[in-house]
Amino acid sequence: MTRGNAAQPSETRSFVTPTGVALSYELDGSGPPLVLVHGSFSDHRSNWFRTRPRLARHFTVYAFARRGRGDSTATEGHSVEDEAEDVAALIDHVGTPVHLFGHSYGAQVALAAAARRPRAVAKLILYEPPRPEGPQPIVLERMREAADRQDWLGVAKAFYEGVFELPRDIMQSLMAASDWKEVVDDARASLQDVMALSRYDFDADRFAGLEIPVLLLTGSETPPEMFVTDALAEVLPDVRRAQFEGEGHEAMNTAPDRFLEAVVGFLEKEAR
Repeated sequence: MTRGNAAQPSETRSFVTPTGVALSYELDGSGPPLVLVHGSFSDHRSNWFRTRPRLARHFTVYAFARRGRGDSTATEGHSVEDEAEDVAALIDHVGTPVHLFGHSYGAQVALAAAARRPRAVAKLILYEPPRPEGPQPIVLERMREAADRQDWLGVAKAFYEGVFELPRDIMQSLMAASDWKEVVDDARASLQDVMALSRYDFDADRFAGLEIPVLLLTGSETPPEMFVTDALAEVLPDVRRAQFEGEGHEAMNTAPDRFLEAVVGFLEKEAR
């Protein structure tokens, strides 16, 4: 995990969905529209802080703030499908076909959104969408108990210790890093992500008819069984894969040059 503050956006905008949810995004750059959907324990700035300015040299970047981040409405008890409708509403708001990129939990959201708006998504990139059954019940319970105490540090620790099974020394190094505060600050919203994902009925076969070009990204250092990447690769009709050797779940910030080469190369290839 290597993060920091993104450069100041050129513009922050908001809109309200047909269901009454206020959503916000930050707009940068010029060129074909690219919607970025961030993961958990991060936001629309920290998730992309090393790569977003460089992506903006090629694309008009819509850095979407999911529920509870930026100026977007914070809700509880929402579903992955609800957030997919949010992204679909943003695509409608843009008004032209977009490239769509989702990371981690945001990849599950982006995939479901693309299935709702297949004609409005030119190309889709998914970086390690997690399996819904990820956290064990005891991890979810520890996260809930910490949240009941308003202990957001405890929520973040329960997640990282329980899901990634980090040794004590690695966990202490994580907590000592300058960007750990951003993780804790996002814990309240991320708890809703984790709960929504645990309720999500994922079926890869549901996306077998999604005929848009898809790039599946992985890191060589993350356990493949934690993600649905392999299942999607078997059913998506127009799919290619790229793996970041020696990297984990956040190559956009740990290996930005290789990340940009893969992403820009895929998106700037011949149109669908």
